[in-house]
Amino acid sequence: MGGSGSKSKGVSSGSGGDSGSVGSEQSVARLKGARNATPFVFTRRSSLYYDEDGDLAHEFYEETVVTKNGRKKSKLKRIQKNLIPQGIIKLDHPCIHVDFPIILCEG
Repeated sequence: MGGSGSKSKGVSSGSGGDSGSVGSEQSVARLKGARNATPFVFTRRSSLYYDEDGDLAHEFYEETVVTKNGRKKSKLKRIQKNLIPQGIIKLDHPCIHVDFPIILCEG
C-alpha cells in the first residue's frame, strides 16, 4: 500500500542456473551500499542561469518598445536562448535527503 513497487522487482537469470545465490549476493551488495550511504546532501543543482553578459539570475527579460496607434508602450519579453545553467553548487550546510528512511523526530 502506497509503495513505489521498485523494491519488488526480481532478478531474472537468463541461464537458468542457481538464481537463489545470485539474488542473495545482490541483496548483500545492496545492504553494504546502503550502510555506506549518507543521509546528508552536500550539493544541489542550481536554478540560476548566466546570460551572454555574464549576469546571474533566475529569469532574464528584454524591454521592447511597441508603437500602437501612435502611442509608445514598453513590454518585457522573456529571454530563453543563449542561457547557460550555473550547474552544481555546494550547500553552505548539509541537508537531510528527502528519501531518508528513518524517522528522526515524532511530533
